[in-house]
Amino acid sequence: MNYSSIIKKAWNGYDSSKVIKRVEDISAMVSTNHVFRITFEDEDIIIAKMSTYGKYEHFKEDHRIIHSLSNNLLYPFENLVARSLLKNNRVYTYRYKWRKNDAWVVFYNPVRVNKRLPRRLEEDQIKQLGQQMAKFHKACFRINNVLPKSSKTLGTDIRILIERLEKQPEDFGTPEQVVMLRQHCDDFLKNRAKYNAKGSLGSIPVFLDWNIGNFSVDRHLNLYSRWDYDWFRMSSRILDFYFLSRVVSDAGDRTVFSYVIGPMMEDRFIIFLKEYHKTYPIKAEEIYFLKDAYRFFILNYVIKDGKYFFSEQYAKKLQIEALEIYLPSIATEFDAEKLLNALEIPIPTSRLATV
Repeated sequence: MNYSSIIKKAWNGYDSSKVIKRVEDISAMVSTNHVFRITFEDEDIIIAKMSTYGKYEHFKEDHRIIHSLSNNLLYPFENLVARSLLKNNRVYTYRYKWRKNDAWVVFYNPVRVNKRLPRRLEEDQIKQLGQQMAKFHKACFRINNVLPKSSKTLGTDIRILIERLEKQPEDFGTPEQVVMLRQHCDDFLKNRAKYNAKGSLGSIPVFLDWNIGNFSVDRHLNLYSRWDYDWFRMSSRILDFYFLSRVVSDAGDRTVFSYVIGPMMEDRFIIFLKEYHKTYPIKAEEIYFLKDAYRFFILNYVIKDGKYFFSEQYAKKLQIEALEIYLPSIATEFDAEKLLNALEIPIPTSRLATV
């Protein structure tokens, strides 16, 4: 696809009177999604995001929710999330379809970037991040009732994977690996229903991918701006925690990455959780659900959609590791009771988690 041409067509549908001077691809080149900086003849600048995976309806729905979130968040997060451009009082999106090509575009006002966290955090920085994430999640929860509803759920995504496993098992490895994947799907659905039996997990806007290249902080380490909404969804706040464990991990941010479960068992993540828990208490059900939030991430974003989202070299690497390392490690390496004891949360007499 000619990305520049598609961007120009998308802009002409928005405001043909304002002429584009230059379109620059500023993507991180890890995923198949693209981000562009658009400079106009009058030197104004906006950002365009183009996506080609998933469903256009979900893309449009997500950005409608994100825009509502950005407008309704109160101080100190009122400028944290980038605002989409509106036309006729609605988030403007453009769909390009030609033969087998299908791409979607949304425009943003540029987000201000302050400081980036260091690749490896010190203990006081971990504590501050824990406080900030707790405050941000609480702010999202407070405005939850005024946000548009989402049709996308964890259950619908996993059931799509189950359907693919049944119809195209050859796409997912050996017969033994397909059986393993189906078992993990069943375990996820069963555990999610168990932990959320009384609505214990809740639902707020979550961005999932909190690597240090996706947000900035001010000089006091307060959250300043957040961008990259590829994995945005309405779901449990616990879905954000795996990537946050990676941010605070002993290894720190890496150029070549894997998705091992280990960071969630590190003492450094416990420091983060303790600080978070002081501001926005975590329930026992949510701690047990951590392993299934991780399981969902691997099943959905690596196994189901990896080849559509990641560049080819990363998709193949991560999918092999998912089958051989990530999924098998859930039963052997995750210890919810270690986290519960550290947070001084009583362990339920009828144990919630067995799978």
